[in-house]
Amino acid sequence: MRSRHFSQAVLAWFDQYGRHHLPWQQNPTPYRVWISEIMLQQTRVNTVIPYFQHFIERFKDIPTLANSSRNEVLHLWSGLGYYARGRNLHRSAQIIANEFNGIFPDKIEEVIKLPGIGRSTAGAILAQSHQQRHPILDGNVKRVLCRFDAIQGWPGTSIITKQLWQLADKYTPQTRSRAYTQAIMDLGATICTRSSPACSLCPVQKICLSKQQNLQTELPTPRPCKKRPTKTAYALVFKNEQNEIYLEQRPPTGVWGGLWSFPEVTNGKEPSGHYLATQHHTFSHYHLELTPIIIQSNKQSHTVQDSSTAIWYTPFHSNKLGLAAPVKRLLNQLFHEENDS
Repeated sequence: MRSRHFSQAVLAWFDQYGRHHLPWQQNPTPYRVWISEIMLQQTRVNTVIPYFQHFIERFKDIPTLANSSRNEVLHLWSGLGYYARGRNLHRSAQIIANEFNGIFPDKIEEVIKLPGIGRSTAGAILAQSHQQRHPILDGNVKRVLCRFDAIQGWPGTSIITKQLWQLADKYTPQTRSRAYTQAIMDLGATICTRSSPACSLCPVQKICLSKQQNLQTELPTPRPCKKRPTKTAYALVFKNEQNEIYLEQRPPTGVWGGLWSFPEVTNGKEPSGHYLATQHHTFSHYHLELTPIIIQSNKQSHTVQDSSTAIWYTPFHSNKLGLAAPVKRLLNQLFHEENDS
């Protein structure tokens, strides 16, 4: 009875207060839902909306995406972060084009095999596009379930994850799969938020165990603290007599993988040049202190000339390049200052 009460209450709340006009909810094809779900991983809805609209406008379907260049995909992804998502989208589109005749698969076992798609994302795609019943367990859902059943322990452990999957399956109704999938994500995103949850507005507050035990601000159990190391590096901003900036394409994996950036040095004596303010970046496993240094360079004498992985760049460059957000900001600053001088 408690599980039925949960799903019914969440759906009733969603019908009245949920989000019904998001771009990917209009014409929810597997392709559109897939793009939105990947973009929404670790990114807020309001941030995703313009990226989604531009992406769909440029890559209208799977064959178009599959036949595009990775550079162009990453160009449209610039600023959205977690760039492995963009690389995986491109690779998955090529797999679907080659192995599924360009049609997004409708079996969860096949969807999970695609790069960048796990069980929760696969379930969300198929539930929203095909009305298939699949439990989901993204960050919002984990938070809702941890609080609703007062689950103690960090959700990142395998034992807690297994318990949460069992609960997610238990509470997922047999009907209205599309609505319920969006409803429980909305509940976590707008009511059962990470800090200061709005319990008075929650449709299941009367049967929520953490509410009854006054644990809603303590759950989910936070991840055990682990100090991130700090790394330092210099970004070498070579600038030639034509006011072009030298960029290199980074390796396909790792931080800002596949994007275009400045050459970096991490050790040895400090390079000579005009130092700019140090930038501070935080990644999943470490902090990075990156200091840009402007170095005047003679293009003809530079050791590496234009190639497929190295170019002299201006804002009017004909190629659409994927640029990491901090690189894009610094380039805009440099060229803006040049135009103002």
